[in-house]
Amino acid sequence: MNESESGHSWLSLGGTATVAWTERLRRFPWSLLLLLLLTIFFGFGVLYSAVGGENNLWLFWRQVIQSAFGIGIMLTVSLLAGEKVYRRFSYLFYSGSLLLLAVTMIMGSVGMGARRWLEVGFFRLQTSELMKVALILALARYFHDHAKAGSLGWRDLGVPFLMILCPMAFIIKQPDLGTAVLLAGVGLSIVVVAGISWKVLLTMVIVLGASMPLAWNGLHTYQKQRIITLFSPERDPLGSGYHIIQSKIAVGSGGVTGKGFMAGSQSQLDFLPERHTDFIFSVLAEEWGFLGGVTLLVLYALLIFRAFLIAEMANDRFGLLTVVGATMLFAVQVVVNVGMVLGLLPVVGVPLPLISYGGSSMVTLMIAMGLLAHVSLYSRQHGRSV
Repeated sequence: MNESESGHSWLSLGGTATVAWTERLRRFPWSLLLLLLLTIFFGFGVLYSAVGGENNLWLFWRQVIQSAFGIGIMLTVSLLAGEKVYRRFSYLFYSGSLLLLAVTMIMGSVGMGARRWLEVGFFRLQTSELMKVALILALARYFHDHAKAGSLGWRDLGVPFLMILCPMAFIIKQPDLGTAVLLAGVGLSIVVVAGISWKVLLTMVIVLGASMPLAWNGLHTYQKQRIITLFSPERDPLGSGYHIIQSKIAVGSGGVTGKGFMAGSQSQLDFLPERHTDFIFSVLAEEWGFLGGVTLLVLYALLIFRAFLIAEMANDRFGLLTVVGATMLFAVQVVVNVGMVLGLLPVVGVPLPLISYGGSSMVTLMIAMGLLAHVSLYSRQHGRSV
């Protein structure tokens, strides 16, 4: 039965959709949406406490609005576009995001010593967030269009590496080392799954290791201090070590079950800095304890497991690599943020996915989740959904 014979409403935005609305809704991965909603609502409880309850209620409601907007974006990305629209416009999206990074460097607003945002009406857009999704789509398309038998060698990787390094150069200049490293991690994960030669991969590891002294010399003084602080925060307890020490105290004092909702001394008495953004996991661990922290990590693990199932069902190389990139974007942020809060990684300013306050991060992740749902929706094996 073709489109006109089905009697259903049809819509295709720039793609080659052949799936009716009723079929799209039936195929939609509702379990993915349910896990996202559970995580977001869990985050509302933590954020309410982190902002001090009634004292800063506007921050809480602003995050609720941003989350609702993000869910709307996810549904739009997954349901409205045709099957091949993202592949078709991936390079254009990448070029536009690169242009926005250049504009940000010239006329972006400055906050906390960094030039990262463009003022868009009532919204401050962190343009490096858009590049995360744009890079995923552009690399997926490149490896889809240049698929080859056997492993990828150096000649195959020149353009992809350039696609990764160009936005990284802009973002490092802002400066935002955390996002630049995240971008590199996501990009390299796509390259590895695309089929890189193990000899090339081993050479890259050796070269990266050997270039560490040069990279160290290129860091800002405060960035070097953060890395030194990782190993010895007690050297400067009221300066560079303050965040880590307070975070460890908050996490450790939570014990197994926590001190109770809005009863955390470190968070409620303002000892813990940036508690509603980068260090919100510390608030969770202090007030909800080990059990609260594990509950959130289990939700994250279920989301990542669900994403892997979608990757397995992808129709083509573009869909597979898009899902891999979107999943790694999510997973790497979880690992870096939790590792940072626990004092296992340097403080690099990476938010906790779906929990930390911030509209740009929320919208970017929901676009990535929308791409996951989109690939699942158009999978010919959609019946394997869990």
